[in-house]
Amino acid sequence: MYRTKNLFLVLLFVFFVHQKVVADAEQWFPSKYGADDSIGAANNLSSDKILQAARLIKKGKSYSLAIDTGADTLAPPFRSFQMHIMHPGDGTGAPAGSLQATANDDMMIVWPGIGTQIDGLGHAGINHQYYNGVHARDFVRSSGLLKYGTHTIPPIVTRGLLLDMAAFLGQDILPAGTAFGRKEIDGAAKRQGLRIDKGDVVIFHTGWMKNYEKGAKAWLWQGWPGLNDEGAKYLADLGVVAVGADNAGLEVWDGKGGAPGAAVHQTLLSKNGVYIIEGVWTLDLAADNVDEFLFVLGQPKFVGAAQMVVNPIAIN
Repeated sequence: MYRTKNLFLVLLFVFFVHQKVVADAEQWFPSKYGADDSIGAANNLSSDKILQAARLIKKGKSYSLAIDTGADTLAPPFRSFQMHIMHPGDGTGAPAGSLQATANDDMMIVWPGIGTQIDGLGHAGINHQYYNGVHARDFVRSSGLLKYGTHTIPPIVTRGLLLDMAAFLGQDILPAGTAFGRKEIDGAAKRQGLRIDKGDVVIFHTGWMKNYEKGAKAWLWQGWPGLNDEGAKYLADLGVVAVGADNAGLEVWDGKGGAPGAAVHQTLLSKNGVYIIEGVWTLDLAADNVDEFLFVLGQPKFVGAAQMVVNPIAIN
């Protein structure tokens, strides 16, 4: 009887521990912005933040932070781009009317997740649950997302920061698999005299974009340096709106063991509503030592997209 009672107490203890683990695992939702929120960390944008960021403009020089998107853009083989020019103005057709008008239209068949891209809150989930715990069955349709489409992301106009991780770690190009977390983020920010604030967009320069013109093997298939999950949690806690990098996937990947991991995507997108910008062209900003700037992003409003090709702008 004594042994039976002890066994019962042990089983009861194990049951409550299991329940606590399950409960803890579910604590990533509802969002701190509200159970019905659908824009995540974009709630941290404000008119005051825009005015503050506008005061960073000293030279009036703008920088495109995007790579060109086309048939030759480096991307996983299942993602592609096709351009079709309709009624081509090749100089052989008859002009229209007294104005001798000619024109070209175009049609594109494109995966929005190639080139420089933003990941929306409907892109990455945890066991079919996405930001705020919303299940895929409630919003995912083959014709487009009913919730969290990238067209619902507000214009992101705020303070942008370029953290030069390559310079901080003393290398021109960080090797694949080089991870950075809170310690390295704080170290790079301190070196550059920066403080990461709520509502900022943080972009990492690792030098990896220098491999882009070498081809897919150098830039895409052998891993890349990047953010680790601890660093993602740290940035989310600081209240940043978006995090980007000059590699193909933001989070660190050593190029081994199959595809890149998903922990950083889940921490930022699923759990905290922080947007991810991949394939950011950082070379010009780094060359000019521009590390604080007005960041501007207004993505195409294609309804229901999970990702979108973008052209972020930095203004110094």
